[in-house]
Amino acid sequence: MMDSSKKSDALIMAEAVRLVGEGVSVTFPVNGCSMLPFIVGGCDSVILEKPENLRVGDVVLAHAIPDNVALLENAEKRYVIHRIVALSGENVVLMGDGNLVQREYCKRSEVCAKVVCVVKPNGKKCLQGTFAERSAAKIWYILLPLRRYLLWFYRKMKK
Repeated sequence: MMDSSKKSDALIMAEAVRLVGEGVSVTFPVNGCSMLPFIVGGCDSVILEKPENLRVGDVVLAHAIPDNVALLENAEKRYVIHRIVALSGENVVLMGDGNLVQREYCKRSEVCAKVVCVVKPNGKKCLQGTFAERSAAKIWYILLPLRRYLLWFYRKMKK
């Protein structure tokens, strides 16, 4: 049974997905720390659009299964805003920039939206898909073995 806050979150998410599907850009607040340091939950928002021309490195909103339950039958999917780390045919592998090992899995058809812009609290818009943003994300992915230490340092600096 879902509590009322989860029901309202689910309704908001469903409406955002519906609007994006109709071609409307939706600005959506982000929670959590799974996309640190590029997207800060509780502070930043993202602008979502239709998920066209998906590529490795894109940040997307997807209805996915976490890897720790991917093998279970009837595993419950959840919405995540994470980066695509692999594409193979219809299969998509996602991972949050702030995650150390956790991945999620979905089909291309379960990618509901693409993040085209991150909006910072001061209103500054950081376009996604630029050479600089893609390069930074690629370097961050290469540094995966060091992420635990880099994220610790990042959190200490932000306090």
